[in-house]
Amino acid sequence: MLTLPKSVRLVEVGPRDGLQNEAAPVATEVKIGLIERLIAAGLTVIEAGSFVSPKWVPRMADSGAVLKALGQRPGISFPVLVPNLKGLEAALEAGAREIAVFGAASESFSQRNINCSIAESLDRFAPVVAEARAKGLVVRGYVSCVLGCPYEGRVAPEAVALVAARLFEMGCAEVSLGDTIGAGTPLAAQAMVEAVAAKVPVERLAAHFHDTYGQALANLLAVMERGVQVIDSAVAGLGGCPYAKGATGNVATEDVLYMLDGMGVATGVDLGRLLEAGRFVCEALARPPASRVARAFRAN
Repeated sequence: MLTLPKSVRLVEVGPRDGLQNEAAPVATEVKIGLIERLIAAGLTVIEAGSFVSPKWVPRMADSGAVLKALGQRPGISFPVLVPNLKGLEAALEAGAREIAVFGAASESFSQRNINCSIAESLDRFAPVVAEARAKGLVVRGYVSCVLGCPYEGRVAPEAVALVAARLFEMGCAEVSLGDTIGAGTPLAAQAMVEAVAAKVPVERLAAHFHDTYGQALANLLAVMERGVQVIDSAVAGLGGCPYAKGATGNVATEDVLYMLDGMGVATGVDLGRLLEAGRFVCEALARPPASRVARAFRAN
């Protein structure tokens, strides 16, 4: 018999992780409209942007404008990605109250994604995390390639655990474990979480799985059995990874919610309104949703 948590907190990453790799510009008004609809659906943690160099991630150049337009909302968090102290300064100026730093469990991916080794990346994050916490901000840590790397293949669970432990020790309140290329399978996902949970309390872990091979929901169920109660997902299955050929988007929030609703796991999110948010952004992007649930409801 499955042993599942009674509730799960969904972290919506579509407005940042989902839209950052779009080929065409996405209007600031569309981003704000999407986030407003996600709030109306009941989501309380919504990644609102990224304060990285516009040269590298041009689709996130308006993150400050988005954050300022949203303002402070009681009970709602708008975390933003911050790679360095310069990014932190810009995020603070825009009113950020929660940030995230991002590393990798693969040396090759770290070099190609952020142009430094894993050790160097962690050394860079330490002053960012310290300064953010001194300013009263909540900090989240991301670990990429936890179940596979496009350059190295399999990634050892112990390597993931070491990076996650460093992020937790430096002050990250939560560590999100990312299957960046969607290569994981359920038993591998469980083994990885077990290794990480030996160093970081499982209640401080989140699962951030992509659906390249159609395994994301199965992998989420597997790690929920190991105590994970926070799931990252993207409305309409937005996203992808420019460093991993063929990697599809994040697991769709609609698909995750449908599964959780069917198992009686509480989220506080309304599926009907979530589908409306997905329709809104897909119409703006002129594409169908990657969510199987959204496609099924549209067909009916």
